[in-house]
Amino acid sequence: MPGNPDEPYYCSQQINIPPALPDILKQFTKAAIRTQPTDVLSWSAAYFKAMSKGEMPPVKERLEMPVATQKTDTGLTPGLLRVLNKQLGPKKTVPLRQIEEKWTDIALPKEQFDDLVRIGSFGGDVEWNKFFALACSAVADNITQAMKTVCEILTAEPEGGSAKIPYPLFKDIYTYLAQIDGEISQTQINEVFNFLQYDVEKQSNYVMPRNFLSPECPKMGSV
Repeated sequence: MPGNPDEPYYCSQQINIPPALPDILKQFTKAAIRTQPTDVLSWSAAYFKAMSKGEMPPVKERLEMPVATQKTDTGLTPGLLRVLNKQLGPKKTVPLRQIEEKWTDIALPKEQFDDLVRIGSFGGDVEWNKFFALACSAVADNITQAMKTVCEILTAEPEGGSAKIPYPLFKDIYTYLAQIDGEISQTQINEVFNFLQYDVEKQSNYVMPRNFLSPECPKMGSV
């Protein structure tokens, strides 16, 4: 059936494709495949909003495969924590509403966000490392595994490296999680720090997962 004779007819030579469009769409598609958003439309809106503002978009560094030891009932994963940390970590202190906005951008459960806010008694401006630490505990089975995740995300080392982080940072985060736990004594915390001191001194004041995962390391969690 012939089309409307009043409608203009365009041939391929007349259609002007913006030069940047193919690369934008290619990068967007690769980002969506790596991130595997549960709500593609909402994530896409957040992606292009961040790109238009010159901000870090909510994109995973690589496709994340399920890990047998990882909690899977929360929606939160180490890969998504990396996304949040890349977006919010450089700011050190972040308004809680901004954390919630980024959390929503990647379609994470509102109930879990509310639980973390309640546990950490967060409000107003939030120390990002504290919120981040609690989020790491949400994807781990215990505080030792939570600290391993902390190191793997906060390290400046390439993937597959030692995952070392500065010892003062490790101490601050571990102490905070231990205090939140409420069943880890200061004596137990000090025993962990005393054990790690030997390795830390040899490692230019850095600590890495293999140090506290050693069988000789005192138990880091509740006893």
